[in-house]
Amino acid sequence: MDDVKIGEILLPGDPDTQESREQQVRAKFWPKMKRVISKVPFARDAAAAYYCAVDKNTPFRAKGVLFAALGYFILPMDAIPDIFAVVGFTDDIAVLTAALAMIRAHITMEHYDAADAAIEAMKQE
Repeated sequence: MDDVKIGEILLPGDPDTQESREQQVRAKFWPKMKRVISKVPFARDAAAAYYCAVDKNTPFRAKGVLFAALGYFILPMDAIPDIFAVVGFTDDIAVLTAALAMIRAHITMEHYDAADAAIEAMKQE
């Protein structure tokens, strides 16, 4: 994936676009994570990004970037289909890494603590 493509994916969008993405991410993020957690090397970052995106203290633009990245992750088909084990997640890793770099100041240890707890709970199921 090139930077232009990632840049296009990570546009925060207008309020209506962001609300639509938020609804999709809230509905589909955890079910997808449960299905792929053993194959996703970036599960902790993805879960922390989710908690940052739904945090009321996260600024609108940062939320938009995160919902765009997480929306890309939950898409059933993307640039490299996720059915190809770890290789299928390389585009998702690139998008999430770019998003985290853009909003790094807004993601907190509390988001990572919540991510750790959620991942641990999934592994216990």
